[in-house]
Amino acid sequence: MQLSSMVADGGTRAAPIVLGRRASLWVSACVVAHMLWTSAAPAMAYRIYAQEWHLSHTMTTGIFAIYPIVVVLVLVGFGDLSDHIGRRATILMGLGASLAGTVLFAVAPNVLWLFAGRALMGTGVGLTAGPSIAAVMEFGTARHAPMITTVAQASGFAAALLLGGALIEYAPWPTRLSFWVLAALLAILLAAAWFLPRRATGAGHWRPTLPSLPREMRKTFAVAAVAMMTAYTHGVLVLSLGGQVAHDLVGSPNAFVNGAVLAVFPAVLGAVSVVGRRPRAKAAMTLGALASATGMGLLAAAVAFRSLPLFLLATATSGAGYSMLFVSALGLVNGAAPAALRGGVLSMLNLFAYLSMGAVALVLGAVATAWSLAVAIDLGSGVIAALSLITIVFAARISPPISPPIGTP
Repeated sequence: MQLSSMVADGGTRAAPIVLGRRASLWVSACVVAHMLWTSAAPAMAYRIYAQEWHLSHTMTTGIFAIYPIVVVLVLVGFGDLSDHIGRRATILMGLGASLAGTVLFAVAPNVLWLFAGRALMGTGVGLTAGPSIAAVMEFGTARHAPMITTVAQASGFAAALLLGGALIEYAPWPTRLSFWVLAALLAILLAAAWFLPRRATGAGHWRPTLPSLPREMRKTFAVAAVAMMTAYTHGVLVLSLGGQVAHDLVGSPNAFVNGAVLAVFPAVLGAVSVVGRRPRAKAAMTLGALASATGMGLLAAAVAFRSLPLFLLATATSGAGYSMLFVSALGLVNGAAPAALRGGVLSMLNLFAYLSMGAVALVLGAVATAWSLAVAIDLGSGVIAALSLITIVFAARISPPISPPIGTP
């Protein structure tokens, strides 16, 4: 932290306490982590809600789907807000909404409160998605920002599954305590974000507008958007249906064990982003798409044969695919987006990602209720495999914008 002073009216007075560059980078990364944590927080509790309140697969996936739908609505109307009022102010509003949604989950007496809580969480993530990633890029370096962002996502994802599973299994109040813990952490993060630098963006007066892109980066954005949609759609299978799949394959009612099985996905996701040798974006995107398609084939086989080893291999392969797709997409946009518009462009990238996630979640929930969980998994695997093939085609056809190494401006 640094404390600056300024001279005004002939005297010296202390300026507000402001975090330094490195501390601001870590706070921004924690805001990124909160997005995946709040997204995954109810994952291990869905099965308990379904048992206690007699919910169908359609209802549980509906609780999941309201989150990305609200994220999309917020991104449509407020995606470029941080380019006008600053990263800090937008992040504070988003964290406040996420905190309120988490508290609603902690006290929820019925399923309607869960829908309200997920809507508030979606509002929080919609407000923070663009500015938090943009802040990581601005406080960090072009070379390391995509990797830091990916590791932050993986950390939040894994913490939700492991800590949430442990608290559900071994602590009292299985559907409440994990959310109180998350609420306390969000309150601390909100306090830390208060001290982020107050930076003027110079993008002019803000008013609600439909998302738009500079003409010169639309082709690059299209490639990145397809890759990001492919990556994020994995979350439907892991978060909305994965808990039940893990329970069925492991054959254990232990929420922590089932959470640990699902945590293979974020563990590999983070590891690949750290130890990867930074291939060029085109190669990383192609490899990521191939890994995702392979992972989906393995997932369908795991459910068909009720094989835990195949399921673990599927989640690991899919995690590697997500990592390469996400980092390459982020690297492309980071290199092509003008600094003054970066928050809005990144928000639009998240818009497409969450839109695909919400749509697929609703469809798979209906399929799982009408037919079976296995049919829903087969359909979801096929959708992600198809998106993977489309990603390969896009990456192959548009070569000039994706020739620099990942993260290079």
